[in-house]
Amino acid sequence: MQEKEFRKLLDKYLDGSISEQELEVLEKFKAELSSNQQPYFKNEAHKNVVKESLWTAINAQTRNPKRRKASLWKVSAAAALFIGLLTSTYFYLQNSTSNTPTVLPDNAITLQLENGDLQIINENGQVEVLDAQGQIVGKQDGKSLKYTGNDSKKELAYNTLAVPNGKTFELQLSDGTVAHLNAGSSIKYPVQFVKGLHRQIFVTGEAYLDVAKDAEHPFIVSTNGLNVRVLGTQFNVSAYPEDETTEVVLVEGAVSLYTEAEGYNTDKNVYLKPGFKGSFDRTKNNIDTAEVITSLYTSWINGKLVFRNMTFTNILKKLERHYNVTIINNNTDLTHEEFNANFGNEPIENVLEELKVNYGIEYEILDNRILIE
Repeated sequence: MQEKEFRKLLDKYLDGSISEQELEVLEKFKAELSSNQQPYFKNEAHKNVVKESLWTAINAQTRNPKRRKASLWKVSAAAALFIGLLTSTYFYLQNSTSNTPTVLPDNAITLQLENGDLQIINENGQVEVLDAQGQIVGKQDGKSLKYTGNDSKKELAYNTLAVPNGKTFELQLSDGTVAHLNAGSSIKYPVQFVKGLHRQIFVTGEAYLDVAKDAEHPFIVSTNGLNVRVLGTQFNVSAYPEDETTEVVLVEGAVSLYTEAEGYNTDKNVYLKPGFKGSFDRTKNNIDTAEVITSLYTSWINGKLVFRNMTFTNILKKLERHYNVTIINNNTDLTHEEFNANFGNEPIENVLEELKVNYGIEYEILDNRILIE
């Protein structure tokens, strides 16, 4: 199929005017594209990533009728680039008169490789992750990405996994450490840990980590000016950029906390025991500890929301991230009020209605925005 014919069918597909016969032609071309070995692809995995990226964008546009016609030129331009000279694992949707790119489909999980290429992670997909030499270092299976262990690496090379609002994801590092990433979070980590060096990763947002034991290589989580040092343990760290406080809740094992400015010092660092939370106040540059019920801080792994003595402002932040919505609070009297609530894996409409019944909180839903009145 020629590019012009493909773009014509794609436009018909997007505005809903495509016939059954034309749709069969388009689907046949898609199948041929899947099996065709094009010279501008680095390898089979690269080809699949680019192909799925394009079709994910197309499907995302067609699911929203209001955006179909307004976005025809974007998707068509992406198709043209795809058929022509697309040479990286991310793509740009652009028109003929503007060089301003629209990068990635909305709400996509992304993986930035060591060379800077951006790879889209489809939650229902299966993708191989390659290093700079083209060797397979990890495999994705649905909502889980696992890296393989290899002691041959002599230098650190990093990947960065980013999870948008409304989604969670599981990552297994090359040493066997498992990280559960909450909505609106990212993690930067070595493709392979190097023998003789500390195992250090960087977290923004919230993650629950089950760290593999390795007495010779301490594991360090760096986030928002705080370092968490462990040998093998399970803990939750919450460090969203908009929060003034970074929280570390220890479920099992032992950890030491120290600021980046202070550095690691066994005599000065703050140590946590299981069942305790360490809170690092970035404005005051100090760490406080308190005994807590750990399940309240880890329930998100199972899709639950638990609020205990939490201000309304913080509750709204968590709801926005969990459901990928925008909430505007027009009732300033509620801003600093504290509430208790438990929610399972349920629609946000149920959550709002329960808040209304129990606390008299009025709300209105307008498209993807929620107004608190």
